[in-house]
Amino acid sequence: MLTKVKPFYKTVLGASYLGDSLKLIGHLADESINLILTSPPFALTRKKEYGNKSSEEYVDWFLSFARHFKRVLTKDGSLVIDLGGAYLPGHPVRSIYQYELLTRLCKEVGFFLAQEFFHYNPARLPAPAEWVNVRRIRVKDSVNLVFWLSKTEFPKADNKKILKPYSESMKVLLKNGYKAKLRPSGHDISENFSRDNDGAIPPNLLTIANTESNSSYLKKCREAGIKPHPARFPAEFAEFFIKFLTDEQDCVLDPFAGSNTTGYIAERLERRWLAFELSEEYLRGSKLRFEEAPNLFSQFIRDGSA
Repeated sequence: MLTKVKPFYKTVLGASYLGDSLKLIGHLADESINLILTSPPFALTRKKEYGNKSSEEYVDWFLSFARHFKRVLTKDGSLVIDLGGAYLPGHPVRSIYQYELLTRLCKEVGFFLAQEFFHYNPARLPAPAEWVNVRRIRVKDSVNLVFWLSKTEFPKADNKKILKPYSESMKVLLKNGYKAKLRPSGHDISENFSRDNDGAIPPNLLTIANTESNSSYLKKCREAGIKPHPARFPAEFAEFFIKFLTDEQDCVLDPFAGSNTTGYIAERLERRWLAFELSEEYLRGSKLRFEEAPNLFSQFIRDGSA
């Protein structure tokens, strides 16, 4: 898909590219990507080593990418962005940059908000320390906002692909049956409620701990003397949205790839993928992910791409 640009590495189904995403995405054809799934650098009150903008300039910075995102997405394609929050410098009140970004993405770029999700990490450390640990005037921030945006009011999606196991109480209900009746809330629960649909529809609260400390990726990075990306999102997060919003052989793009969790999970799920990353060290580390499963990386081994 990027025939004029040499990949940093490639696999059977995907390729990773070193460079500025804003330039690389210009090589992509219109309506060639089914899903853009990314966790871009957050707008924070202090600079991080992986690069980020202040909350004041973040929205304009992201919109320069968003217009390209809309162009390359298929008509029923989706954009999913995972955004962390920020406090105003020196004050225990929050920036509203996420909501400003959402408003402008919809009103100026023309995206629709298909649904908002909340990525809850129960293992996140208390922060910011000044307001949570020292002055004790705020609770710890454990949720990222996740916006699922689309080009049309009816993007491709199928929640049957992401069903969760039934709870024990639901298993009992399915076994014993349910008597249809009007509940006190006013909801009329029919006999269809006791139908076994092979699992429960998940909520838009994604409880996924990000606690990896001894993963294969981190171990291989240590062995190779490569600094791992410090802000990796968990594999379960990528798996949820890739299953939900794409089919096999669809194409998934992560324009801020970092450790390339998105590409790795897309390959495992038999989707084509593209990854863009500005840091060569992060790309060299991400390449190690695919050595966990040599059959996925056979193209790289076969032609010696680097």
